[in-house]
Amino acid sequence: IVGQGFEDEETIYPVIRLHEAGIAVDIATKGRELITGRKGFPLKTLISFYAGLVDAEKVEARDYDFVVIPGGFEGPDRVRQIKHVLEFLKKMNEEKKTIAAICHGPWVLISAGILKGKKATCYPGIIDDLKNAGAIYINKPSVVDGNIITARHPRDVGDLMKSILSKFK
Repeated sequence: IVGQGFEDEETIYPVIRLHEAGIAVDIATKGRELITGRKGFPLKTLISFYAGLVDAEKVEARDYDFVVIPGGFEGPDRVRQIKHVLEFLKKMNEEKKTIAAICHGPWVLISAGILKGKKATCYPGIIDDLKNAGAIYINKPSVVDGNIITARHPRDVGDLMKSILSKFK
């Protein structure tokens, strides 16, 4: 699930890596909008070759095995304002489905109220937000706590994907 200004590499690499692993991928944006990343990457390129495009305001937990929330401070800030996405994440969490977020992506999990008591990591700029939400901050490239997977930074996207894919072997 991405919003305008998503972190390009935190979206591109997971989509291509999941496609490479034989996993069908949908990318959800508000209103199925073909947005661009923080560095100008057009989402249309991923949609053309690797993924479907769905409306973030209509996603249903029953249709998905897991979800990834990329960072980029603008993208997650936009995504966490979509009430349906927050309800979707709560339902995914209730069903113990895998929820992954990287960089500023944990903001969305914070807004969904699903990080209290969970070990997690994030971009350094939102550590206080993570702690204030009741999460236990761990400074590691990727942290797995039950069904929640988090990663710190674009350079940790490989660690994030290893953690996600290890759940689906």
